[in-house]
Amino acid sequence: MLASIFSLNVIQTALELGCIYALVALALFLSYSILNIADLSTDGCFTLGCAVACQVALTGHPFLALLAAMAAGVCSGFITAFLQTRLGVESIMAGIIVNTGLYTINLAVMGFSSTMSLVKTDTVFSIAKSALSFTGGGYKLVLAVVIALAGAAMVGFLGTRLGLSIRATGDNAAMVRASSINPAFTITVGLCISGALTALSGGLLAQYQKSCDINVGTGMVTIALASLIIGETLVGKRTMVRRVLGVVFGSCLYRFIVA
Repeated sequence: MLASIFSLNVIQTALELGCIYALVALALFLSYSILNIADLSTDGCFTLGCAVACQVALTGHPFLALLAAMAAGVCSGFITAFLQTRLGVESIMAGIIVNTGLYTINLAVMGFSSTMSLVKTDTVFSIAKSALSFTGGGYKLVLAVVIALAGAAMVGFLGTRLGLSIRATGDNAAMVRASSINPAFTITVGLCISGALTALSGGLLAQYQKSCDINVGTGMVTIALASLIIGETLVGKRTMVRRVLGVVFGSCLYRFIVA
């Protein structure tokens, strides 16, 4: 009996964390698979989202904290894109520079403390628990709704004119430039969206765990790439819908393997 309860809790936790980290996998899907850019700023951007979300949540605005985290992620993505498109820095080096610089910025956002706590603070999960108390512990599965909306938005966006331009930029930037489309603009938009998704994931994790640590983003690139590769290998990548579903599935499966 105890073993079955423990197993059920492990599965539920793995599913919840899989949904949170799936946002990072979607971000890397956009930057790595679509734009063909190795963005190594993911670790620092994830921690930035955690730190910003914690600070805003401490003021009593947990939902605004997620929006603030996404705005911070957009800024991170813009700086990364600016280094690549305007200053001619290689994508890998640009990611390293931003990731390194974000360490000090993250410390400053956290009040120059290595940890922050939200134990006595309202979060989106505590609010959902109060509103959906009749579901027991199922309120945390609201994360499935968040990732479903993010996945649908990703598929819809990549089917728009701007989204198709971003996809074309990753395939052949020279052809895009010859078609009177500015690849610097499409790269900037893509990396800004990628940064927003990464920071949103960090903000959700901070409120999920009710804490933030300066090293919480360490290894996030590896986790996201593993999820991406697992999903594309098992689900395939014939259509955009299957590719996005594969990213989410790969993230959840990776968390199951870790659990």
